Amino acid sequence: MTLNDIWPLVAGGAAIGGAAALLLLFSGEIAGISGIVARLLQGDSGHGRWRLAFLAGLLLPAAFLALNHATPATGSLPVMALAGLLVGIGTRTSGGCTSGHGVCGIANLSPRSLLATLTFMATAGLTVFIVRHVIPS
Repeated sequence: MTLNDIWPLVAGGAAIGGAAALLLLFSGEIAGISGIVARLLQGDSGHGRWRLAFLAGLLLPAAFLALNHATPATGSLPVMALAGLLVGIGTRTSGGCTSGHGVCGIANLSPRSLLATLTFMATAGLTVFIVRHVIPS
């Protein structure tokens, strides 16, 4: 992996952290994406519809890439749909998502968020190991 491969990852992480900090600064809200989506599904768009705007800001880059025929590195749509379903189950089980726990919770020194984030990272590492070294390609 070269520096050219890493800078988009760093920029993406900085954008997520910056968006979470700005949301907290201007509205006092925590940028837990699963919570934002859950509240939207319950019909609560937030004062000034900030939840809709925040979610649109997350989805617009993906739509832009799709319009420019960018293909995801992960493969097929069914694989991505299954992955999304598993992430959704995990967020409901852990009471939050990686953005809520990993970005905002750890910044607030929450022991629950630290444990959740360690669990996310360990599971991700184990998954990568299994996919790359156990499952034949």
